[in-house]
Amino acid sequence: MALKIKAFITAAALASTLFVVSLPSRADDLLDPKKIPGTFTANVWGVSEYFFRGISQTDDKPAVQGGFDYTVDLMKSKGVSGYLGIWGSNVDFNEAGTTNGATLESDWYGGLRGPLLSTGVNWDVGFIYYWYPGALGSLHENYVEGKIALSYDWGFMTTIASYNYSPDFFDASGDAHYPKFEVDVPIGKYFTLSGYVARQYIEDNARFALPDYNEYNVKLATKLAGFDMFVAYTATSIDHVDAAGDMVYMGVGRSF
Repeated sequence: MALKIKAFITAAALASTLFVVSLPSRADDLLDPKKIPGTFTANVWGVSEYFFRGISQTDDKPAVQGGFDYTVDLMKSKGVSGYLGIWGSNVDFNEAGTTNGATLESDWYGGLRGPLLSTGVNWDVGFIYYWYPGALGSLHENYVEGKIALSYDWGFMTTIASYNYSPDFFDASGDAHYPKFEVDVPIGKYFTLSGYVARQYIEDNARFALPDYNEYNVKLATKLAGFDMFVAYTATSIDHVDAAGDMVYMGVGRSF
């Protein structure tokens, strides 16, 4: 645990350097941002370890992560909006034996979201392209997923059911399906407790080097002095694979 705390502090320190210093602008904008429809946001995070669907992506090491998002109203009267974004993180797959030169994951995504008539249900349909710059082309690690999600705010909690599908998953392992069910529960004014269960199905398990598996996650999140913070627990149904073992991890970030 001492190693994890030290790794977390290292990641937080690295992330903080991205927004501590702000240089003044000496020239007017070429394009007035008020003339651009929509909203731009950004975020930066430091995490003690990067987990994707219960599998470590950084081999027990911290990660610095961040992204940019753009959202624009498309049918304001109906509450429909479109979004585009990019997100990135350092990765290290050496534990899994794929010494492939990739040290970065870059996710490109977009979609549409809005309310489902007057039911109180919100929908989200989109895509995600996972790109690993520097990876050997023969490993076919880059892939695309489609996604659909439905959510409902019950007042005391929010439930989200989602499904992701890839026709050619990571490492050319064929069709992949990822259904997930999540619950977010506010605790008082300052905390949110979240949990989800999911299952990853892979057509070619031998190529992927893992069986189909269940994923479990519980997270407690809060804000402090403008910073987002969380501590989480992840687990899978995979036995005897260190990268998929039970783990507590944490993170701190900020949005702009």
